[in-house]
Amino acid sequence: MKKFLLLLIPVLVITGCKNKGIFTVEGTVGEKKQDHIYLKRVDIDTPVTIDSAKIGKNGTFRFRVKTTEADFYQISYSPDDFITLLAEPGEKIKLAFTNNLSHDYTVSGSPGSEQIRELDLKLLKTKHSLDSLNSLYVKASKEPDFDKKGPALEQEYLRLKEDQRKFNIAFVLKNMRSLAAIKALYQMIDDQTYVLNTSRDLQYMKIVSDSLKVYYPDSKHTKALTSDFNNQMNRLYTRRIMAMANSAPEVSLDPDLKDVNGKRIKLSSLKGKYVLLSFWSADSRDCITENLQLKSLYKTYSKRGFEIYQINLDTDESKWRNAVSFDELPWINTREDDPSNPVNAKYYNVRSLPANFLYDREGLLIGNNLHGRNLQIKLEQLFK
Repeated sequence: MKKFLLLLIPVLVITGCKNKGIFTVEGTVGEKKQDHIYLKRVDIDTPVTIDSAKIGKNGTFRFRVKTTEADFYQISYSPDDFITLLAEPGEKIKLAFTNNLSHDYTVSGSPGSEQIRELDLKLLKTKHSLDSLNSLYVKASKEPDFDKKGPALEQEYLRLKEDQRKFNIAFVLKNMRSLAAIKALYQMIDDQTYVLNTSRDLQYMKIVSDSLKVYYPDSKHTKALTSDFNNQMNRLYTRRIMAMANSAPEVSLDPDLKDVNGKRIKLSSLKGKYVLLSFWSADSRDCITENLQLKSLYKTYSKRGFEIYQINLDTDESKWRNAVSFDELPWINTREDDPSNPVNAKYYNVRSLPANFLYDREGLLIGNNLHGRNLQIKLEQLFK
């Protein structure tokens, strides 16, 4: 996530798509200190130099770029000081800046880039305020009345950070159809702190991801964001499961239930295989549909080390047995010992059906609620 952010820090933008397959950048440098300036295309975590331009005596330069899609570009003298453009075909972008690119510039002809400038300058202002506040704090810490001044400075520090967070959230909600929203998701207060840094803020990542999958489904940036969101949700769920286990050591997250033949089977006995722990009900049409999809995946991967451990939540045992028999479900199928008190479903915080949890060969949770195509892709990655 950090790599993805660093490449987008100084400026980005995007809106729709135009018919022309070219965009241009005309720039003016207020203080010419170098002879050339460089244009790079941002390929997720790697900026690739695609062109350079000589800066004229009057401080002007020009780029003409062929492209068929909206994308991120950097204009820079060096890797540490750059302007990021979210350019799209047909745009005629105009830039003006001093020798310090990312701190003092104007941009026009690219609505998205103008939005990103607004976003960047807001963060820059916040950082300056925080730096000043930090200096005051250090100075106050050496004074006799620090017990009074310190808490007030700390509260102001937190207020500034929260104001920045609210600004970014408002930006995301206003611009969720633009790749520019990615910028707001990944901005950082410092090298260790994201502006949006709580588990609750993952909802905004999902909002943007879902929106961009509609408006920019083929963009590499949309795909990277979606992948990052899925990874973070998996890590979050793993942490919650571990916290649950640590807070209740008497509870073992290791189902030990009877299958249709009355044999008691522990989930942990399957260590060494990739295991999909699945919760389902014969009364659920979605569950029945998913079971039919799972049969195809099981046929493909079971001989390569893939197993399914299902836990049925029906109170009527005959419904469970009939469904397993009628649909010819070939994997391990168990049932809660007391369906009226489904302890395993509670331990795993199951809220809707079907629900599943994917474990690796070492018994570590590597995914949850992977259904349909998402599960197929995950298994393809694991068994490639």
